[in-house]
Amino acid sequence: PTLGGDLSQCWSFPLDLPQTLDFGRARWMQLRFLDCAMDLERQTFSVSGERRHLEPQVFALLAHLAQHPDTLVTRDELVETVWQGRIVSDAAIHARIAAARKAVGDDGRTQRVIETVSRRGLRFLAPVTRESASEAAKDAGLPAEGAAPQAAIRFCRSSDGTRIAWSASGEGTPIVRAGHWLTHLEHDRASPIWRPIIDAFCAFSSFVRYDGRGNGLSERAVADLSVEALASDLLAVADAAALDRFTLYATSQGVPVALAFAAAHPERVAGLILHGGFARGRGVRSADAKAVAQAYVTLMRQGWGAEGSQFLQAFASIFVPDGTVEQIRSLTELQRISADADMAVRLRQAFDAMDATHLLPQITAPTLVLHARNDGVHPLSEGLDLAAAIKGAELTVLESRNHVLVPHEPAWPVFFSAVRQFAQAVSP
Repeated sequence: PTLGGDLSQCWSFPLDLPQTLDFGRARWMQLRFLDCAMDLERQTFSVSGERRHLEPQVFALLAHLAQHPDTLVTRDELVETVWQGRIVSDAAIHARIAAARKAVGDDGRTQRVIETVSRRGLRFLAPVTRESASEAAKDAGLPAEGAAPQAAIRFCRSSDGTRIAWSASGEGTPIVRAGHWLTHLEHDRASPIWRPIIDAFCAFSSFVRYDGRGNGLSERAVADLSVEALASDLLAVADAAALDRFTLYATSQGVPVALAFAAAHPERVAGLILHGGFARGRGVRSADAKAVAQAYVTLMRQGWGAEGSQFLQAFASIFVPDGTVEQIRSLTELQRISADADMAVRLRQAFDAMDATHLLPQITAPTLVLHARNDGVHPLSEGLDLAAAIKGAELTVLESRNHVLVPHEPAWPVFFSAVRQFAQAVSP
């Protein structure tokens, strides 16, 4: 089979799996051609400064061609880089090429950007400018990698003596991220999942984050995993960072922790940002949700922490169904290193049992609730309930399936635009 001819010999594989190039530590971070820009590290694509969504395979194909301008790229090379050598039909390849052409204002008839060389491959015709990581970061208004020293990791003690690891970076309005599952302060700075989020917050705020008890670099051998104990960890970090009043950002199971803190210490909270969270854990929502929670725990007992675990890979893909191969691989590894199997099960059981609904009427801080419409981890109904029960809360529904947002999806700029405006409006 060739790129331009007979489609009679076809193969298929599950194309709904996220596939893309693993760019690693590329020497440059951004490619510019025509009126387009491709950020290889954050895997974003824009036209005339406007962010456009590309399917992961389309992004990977276009990026590989743009990295090899005026060079013949064969079918075999595309299959190896874009599809990691898997068997793929010509129809699937043609569909991705057509989508890449459409993204750059080209088509199969004119071929002014992506040229088909009959029975041989493709050639990228547009001149390409490569920007270094520091240049691209400056254009994006983000701190350049290597331009500032790595944020120091510090330690404090919670009210019961538990050691908590925390870190602060960026400048601007103070924002504290409530501790949640699956974090590791040292690992997260290089993570394709968490690093873009950290960088985006640091672009406009002094961003304080910490590993909750049982996670990452914080003390793991702990007995108390109650929401009150987790809220006391947040208080210890805020005190250690010398923050009298700040915006509190929480995601997922960090939300009931943030609610407990805001109810107990209203004078400390300038505003609440609640993303993809809940007031009721799965174990107290419904009989069906409780059954799902129990099934997860059973699988975790068998598959957590094992290198190459198919369960961990499947678990990660639920959090970022539209993530890239690199992002899912990183989240899978984070599951292994952030907590051992016993602690992961205990944390999951603690989160499932949380119920902060009685605290919602007590929340007085301005509140922004954001939730993905098709979140597969915690349903949109939980976000709607939060927004309805907190007086004066604002709601933003994100057009996404991802529980953890990633830079290449359209919901990313919507999320950070809303968060930035809110944080600046409530800034102490």
